[in-house]
Amino acid sequence: MTASSPTILALDFDGVICDGLIEYFEVAWRTYCQLWSPANNTAADNLASRFYRLRPVIETGWEMPVLIKALVDGISDEKILHDWVTIAPQILLDQKLQAREIAAKLDNLRDRWIATDLDGWLSLHRFYPGVIDKIKVIVASTVNLYIVTTKEGRFVQQLLQQEGVNLPPKAIFGKEEKRPKYEILRELIQTAEQKPVSLWFVEDRLKTLQLVQQQPDLTEVKLFLGDWGYNTERDRETAKNDSQIQLLSLSQFAQNFSAWC
Repeated sequence: MTASSPTILALDFDGVICDGLIEYFEVAWRTYCQLWSPANNTAADNLASRFYRLRPVIETGWEMPVLIKALVDGISDEKILHDWVTIAPQILLDQKLQAREIAAKLDNLRDRWIATDLDGWLSLHRFYPGVIDKIKVIVASTVNLYIVTTKEGRFVQQLLQQEGVNLPPKAIFGKEEKRPKYEILRELIQTAEQKPVSLWFVEDRLKTLQLVQQQPDLTEVKLFLGDWGYNTERDRETAKNDSQIQLLSLSQFAQNFSAWC
């Protein structure tokens, strides 16, 4: 194994392997309707496409119905892209709402949906072209593959199994871990049987990669920003100008590791 390929490959799930935008919008719209009781419970024709475009501004789940509120209230896409960090808290203030209150509503709604219609919920997830084939190649190789995600591990496992990918539970670190991704990467390095370790991490959130960068003991981790995921043009430009982060395209991802760098 050379430096041109990893001994361990860690992949994010949503935004790298799986496109969950349809589910995100649906659960966000249902939560929005609970919070604001619109006259019409059917979303406007262009609302979903605008939400998909703006999804990268969202840091945590409670912001999703708030994003819909911003769009319904007439805030422009460009203003949201450039000023979301001030828009979201202002909406909370104006509406006398708490982030944790919105998060609880969204989580409860999603939990009820999963409990009553799991197949329907799973069906709203799509896999990015070529990713499953690449994962199957990796699983059959000597590279150790791990999924490091904020999605519940059991759902990651079910979605992958539907595509013929059977990963053991120990290879999936999901929402139930309740710890930062950099801590999981650190554990993967510490517990690796094969030494020396060459760990590569593919993520679609720039801030997650920057948190890894800030860990003095993780400077050897090779960081990739998947440009097909939930990130903005500004994020991609930042990655291009960062010598420690490699911008990765979907076509590169499907190729041999030598094509990634």
